Amino acid sequence: MNCVFIQITATFSPKTLNSTMHNFAQQVLKYHFNLSPEIRLPRGVEWLNPYDSKETRACMEAFYGSYYNDSKPRTYILGINPGRLGAGLTGVPFTDPVCLTQLGIDNSFPQKHELSSIFIHEMIDVCGGHTNFFHQYYITSLSPLGFIKEGKNYNYYDDAKLLQKIKPFIVESISDQLRFGCHTEKVFCLGQGKNFQYLSALNEEQGWWDEVIPLPHPRWIMQYRRKRKEEFLDMYKEFLC
Repeated sequence: MNCVFIQITATFSPKTLNSTMHNFAQQVLKYHFNLSPEIRLPRGVEWLNPYDSKETRACMEAFYGSYYNDSKPRTYILGINPGRLGAGLTGVPFTDPVCLTQLGIDNSFPQKHELSSIFIHEMIDVCGGHTNFFHQYYITSLSPLGFIKEGKNYNYYDDAKLLQKIKPFIVESISDQLRFGCHTEKVFCLGQGKNFQYLSALNEEQGWWDEVIPLPHPRWIMQYRRKRKEEFLDMYKEFLC
């Protein structure tokens, strides 16, 4: 992956939800660093909360301070929930330790790639580079905390009991993050199956966005359709660039 940095002034629609109290980076960091849900999860399921780690916090401060140190609103992109080798370690969605290092953010995490991270950062390069992309988009997840079961990643929708318990947390999380500065015409959903179905249903209830646009999940692309990666990069480019 070659990280290309190109400074481009983005144009934004006036239809936004925005807070003028703090800049975007400050709001992101304050929100995540104070996450501590008092929800008892189903037996065998554990929270994955990377934000208690001092190194994770330092990496997040470096990342968001570099790309979100302003008050510009963004279009949101929502994944599922953090995983152990990506955001569940670095605190930065779809960014593994290798990508952090390539962005100039030193870290002592095991330098291992995560499939979704590889695709997302290649896509960002295709879309003109990290500075341009992150000035337009904010990537987060329906659940800002991940889940672990039997030592493996677990999705919020994998267990009906889990989903029932954390629905208020998900709704509150999305509502809180909208206040960072969100364009509400559309949101992009990573995942065309259960994640899209659930976000669409929540959006019908809450009225956050006018439109929910699904994109194939990066993990699915890299695991099952890797030979067609260029085709999917073109698809993302058509929607996001």
